[in-house]
Amino acid sequence: MDNHTIRIERQMGPSELHFSPIFNVAVPFIDRHITEGRGAKLAIRSEAGDVTYAQLAANVNRAANALRKLDVAPGQRMLMVVKDCAEFFYLFWGAIKAGVVPVPLNTLLRASDYAYMIEDSACAVFVYSQEFAGESEAALAAAKFRPDHVLKCADFGQGLATESDKFEAQPATATTECFWNYSSGSTGRPKGTVHCHRDIPVTAQCYAVDVLGAKESDIFFSAAKLFFAYGMGNGMTFPLWVGGTSVLLEPRPTPESTFATIAKFKPTLYFGVPTLYAAQLASLETSKPDLASIRYCVSAGEALPGDIYRRWKETTGLHILDGIGSTEALHIFISNRPDDIKPGTSGRIVPGYEARIVGEDGHVLPPGESGKLHIRGASTATYYWNQPEKTQSTMLADGWLNTGDTYILNEDGHFQYCGRSDDMMKVGGIWCSPFEIEARLVEHPKVLEAAIVGRGDDDGLIKPEAWIVLKDQRDASETMEGELREHCKKGLAPYKYPRWFHFVEELPKTATGKIQRFKLRQH
Repeated sequence: MDNHTIRIERQMGPSELHFSPIFNVAVPFIDRHITEGRGAKLAIRSEAGDVTYAQLAANVNRAANALRKLDVAPGQRMLMVVKDCAEFFYLFWGAIKAGVVPVPLNTLLRASDYAYMIEDSACAVFVYSQEFAGESEAALAAAKFRPDHVLKCADFGQGLATESDKFEAQPATATTECFWNYSSGSTGRPKGTVHCHRDIPVTAQCYAVDVLGAKESDIFFSAAKLFFAYGMGNGMTFPLWVGGTSVLLEPRPTPESTFATIAKFKPTLYFGVPTLYAAQLASLETSKPDLASIRYCVSAGEALPGDIYRRWKETTGLHILDGIGSTEALHIFISNRPDDIKPGTSGRIVPGYEARIVGEDGHVLPPGESGKLHIRGASTATYYWNQPEKTQSTMLADGWLNTGDTYILNEDGHFQYCGRSDDMMKVGGIWCSPFEIEARLVEHPKVLEAAIVGRGDDDGLIKPEAWIVLKDQRDASETMEGELREHCKKGLAPYKYPRWFHFVEELPKTATGKIQRFKLRQH
């Protein structure tokens, strides 16, 4: 095989990817498009302007040369607090091509979070967009460790014009450390999750191509941002794998901005999170955006309630393909498919991955019983940076990954989400899923979002406690509370209804849309 190439074999089963002994993933994802004649094709579209594949490849090489000129050594980390823009692509792929390890960070975090990551990663480079200067500069001032190079994204982008547009990729292998994502922090401090070069093409082929049927003519729009694993795949690695086009939205997504982006750029594949779909449904009560270009909608980040799927289908005529992925697995490993959708479930295992449900004793459970979800596949992270105990408890023997989620494998082969393993509660001695109660609550026409946590009553016994975001805050009242309580009693087992209700303006979430129930429990 030629250097930096991948051979894909697919007979009757899932795709098998074979990597050349010398392999840097930036070559097949960036350089390949020039040799295959896509130089003039649009790779990126946004309000800031369009970028062709030829421009992308040239600027990736310029970024690699700029990092090499700074004497950033292969293996050193580059932290990125960068908005969704073309420069994100240049920095990310330029770093990989030069052997530097890019680490995109959640742009919604605070200075204390960035200071922690600066210290934890011991990064050589810290680069940030001007929009995030306040928190970034405060973090740099507070951190006990100072990166060798601090760069403003705009200045770095302008300086690329003076760099050469030629660069020979740093030799690597499929299992060489390539990039990190910090976990979203749904259960506490984020963890530096270390991925290697092979992980990106595995997710792109096994999910984007083999499940979604993504192809070169597709236009990808991800409301989920590039800085975390789900958005990175949707908005960057998937289109680059098939030679498609990525549509970027710089600001934080809203129903109005996402609908306007869809109307203007006509994406064929749209990627969101349940929180956004719920907000878009509320907006659709008074607006009728043009969604005709979309072939499929995708959801991940948090399980999609069946009622949201049904209302979206009734309102738009479009299916939402719900799935589950993780930072550790890089993207979706269980998913509904275009020809196999079961609302309220995460679907079936993605070809190329394996899954098992295990009990407290570590034994595999039969269908119908809830337990910990373990998955195995070629895209899973190798370890957590500086956290050997967490690595040992998550990255298990024989390549299995403990997802931290509780699931049931139904008799028909669909996986049913029950909640994070540490969010499960025993009520009356029976295990109870917070997600099941939340799904019932959002079926009520006045409820926008809901979160359930366990709380001890006067006798110290655990009961469900509800935190509710209403579509209209003025509906919050004791009458509304009673209405919701009866709504739950009619649709759930008697012991599962919430004993306490709190009406709030918003729920604490990670950037991926996951509800941070541990923050609600702290109340």
